[in-house]
Amino acid sequence: MGLGIALKRRFGRRGRRLRATARRRFGWRALRPGQQEAMEHLLAGRDVLLVMPTGAGKSAVYQVPAQLLDGPAIVVSPLIALQRDQVTGLLKADAGGAVAVNSTTSVEAGLELVTAGEAGFVFLSPEQLAKTEVVERLARARPSLIAIDEAHCVSSWGHDFRPDYRRLGKVIERLGHPPVVALTATAAPNVREDIVASLGLADPVEIVRGFDRPNITLEVRRFVREEDKRRALISYAAGRPGLGLVYVATRKETEEYAAALAGLGRRAEPYHGGMRTSERTRVQELFTAGDVDTVVATSAFGMGIDSPDVRYVLHAEPPESPDAYYQEIGRAGRDGAPASAVLFYRQEDLGLRRFFAGGRADREALLRVATLVREHAGTVPARELAALLGVTTSHLTRLVNLLEQAGALTATGAGDLRYTARGLTPEHAAERAAALDETRHRVDESRIEMMRGYAETRGCRRRFLLEYFGEPYAGRCGSCDTCHGGAAPEPDAEPDAEPDAGTGPFAVQAKVTHKTWGPGTVMRREPDRITVLFDTVGYRTLSLAAVKDVLRPERI
Repeated sequence: MGLGIALKRRFGRRGRRLRATARRRFGWRALRPGQQEAMEHLLAGRDVLLVMPTGAGKSAVYQVPAQLLDGPAIVVSPLIALQRDQVTGLLKADAGGAVAVNSTTSVEAGLELVTAGEAGFVFLSPEQLAKTEVVERLARARPSLIAIDEAHCVSSWGHDFRPDYRRLGKVIERLGHPPVVALTATAAPNVREDIVASLGLADPVEIVRGFDRPNITLEVRRFVREEDKRRALISYAAGRPGLGLVYVATRKETEEYAAALAGLGRRAEPYHGGMRTSERTRVQELFTAGDVDTVVATSAFGMGIDSPDVRYVLHAEPPESPDAYYQEIGRAGRDGAPASAVLFYRQEDLGLRRFFAGGRADREALLRVATLVREHAGTVPARELAALLGVTTSHLTRLVNLLEQAGALTATGAGDLRYTARGLTPEHAAERAAALDETRHRVDESRIEMMRGYAETRGCRRRFLLEYFGEPYAGRCGSCDTCHGGAAPEPDAEPDAEPDAGTGPFAVQAKVTHKTWGPGTVMRREPDRITVLFDTVGYRTLSLAAVKDVLRPERI
């Protein structure tokens, strides 16, 4: 028997077992594109990076294989509310027991269930996995697989980077590196590369199933005066049937918009990170139960929001990037029925985003951290260092991450710090770390400019959004405002149009090198210009006529 035939039969058997388990345990008659492929590789012991649209069923990818493997599945999830929902669903399915280990429960009792073999799934935040005793207890349970939800948070290039995610690579190794699946709906090519490197995934299978959500209609409404924009948004939300989300930039706006909508007879609730936990939980439960018409929220109302019947998502200001915008509008129409995403836009609103993105790492603080760790014999407990410097642990984590990326420090599994860069002075380490931070800010600023591009394009908005993520899109979608209004031209009808954005030296996804900015990836190609994502400066749109002397395609 040939090797190819043997592999086909082996994967065929795995596929049948997975489909049968999905039907028997969860009642799913079929698996969606990408799901079964990822499951099969996990069963075969491979690491997987899975990028699927919001609402496409990423959780199933670890839930089904875990039924066929020995040992608990560890699921890293950033939100307690999301952990609670997942545990409830698994318990209803009688899928082998599930427990969440977090600050609202007894950590000891939860770990006892895992080590006793009574919980097939354990949900934790990255912060819990920063505790040595928690990781040691989980390691003794011999986990069968590890799932990293919202994996874009791992990447320092991602739009929602969280420092505690950055340490998960070491945790994976201390847990024996069982098969790992990193799950996200939002990851451009450089973010995917960073996820793989940061988590230490071993020759992972990358499965990218597209970003398009064709049932969501895209629209931008432009305004000059703030009061006109506000009036139009309130009128739109008050007149739309069904459940809706309104995203705003500030906590004050959540209260103002919610009050205005309530005054028009809508059941509207504000939501932001400054509210008491009990109040946030109340709003989330109302939203999930459909007992509210509109939630007006900051970006704090985000990950873990999983109501299938959201009919519209409105933005009172542009978010900080198309990545964040895609993720937030992806909460609409998860049931597959028509939904709307409308951005109410003023150019001046982008200034607020630049203000939020403006904070830089303090060079002096970086130098103090590097100096103190280097001068201390052995390791330095991170908590003691934070107290000595008079900073929060989250602030210290950010500084330490930069110094780790600069090659100066190493954080041990116990959360202690060690200076490991021989020949690198604290001064040079701080300088290198500050340069890395400056690069990240340049990338962030370029994302804000791409958000402007989306808002102001005369072309097809769906095409703009998909090609931002490096996914070629031919023609017009026919379901965005520019296509409906006739403003979006057909790409193939434009003068000098390229016949196929996926071919040629500057094709979408092609690797290129700029004389000044270094390596990059072509993300979007138009007849006369290309948009390239560079490692050092982020997104740049370049005229094809002007790039011949400064940009060269890589030869593969």
